[in-house]
Amino acid sequence: METIIYTIVPGDTLWNIAQRYNTSVNDLARYNGIIDVDRIYPGQTLRIAVADRPVVPVPPVVDDEIIGDTTLPAWYVVRPGDTLSALANRFGTSVEMLVWLNDIPDPDRIFPGQRLRMRP
Repeated sequence: METIIYTIVPGDTLWNIAQRYNTSVNDLARYNGIIDVDRIYPGQTLRIAVADRPVVPVPPVVDDEIIGDTTLPAWYVVRPGDTLSALANRFGTSVEMLVWLNDIPDPDRIFPGQRLRMRP
């Protein structure tokens, strides 16, 4: 088993990193001494034990589902240039709802790669 060093970028979560490297959030946290799995920071490095399995790419995901007469994704992955205001307008919701659904402390700070819940 090989160990790699991964540098966290804006929008990363332990969950999406674990998915990408075929491991679990608990294993990443334990291997890196992380107590609060919801608190990682851009620039922070992680040691990741990888087997001889291929790395699974995690593409941006939009899970579309028909609700009434509109299409509203359950999840949306933020892309460069996205803002909560533009996303709210695009998907017929409000900035306040997106902030509430995603527990966003600063509505002016979302990051490419960040996964947002779009509906309850």
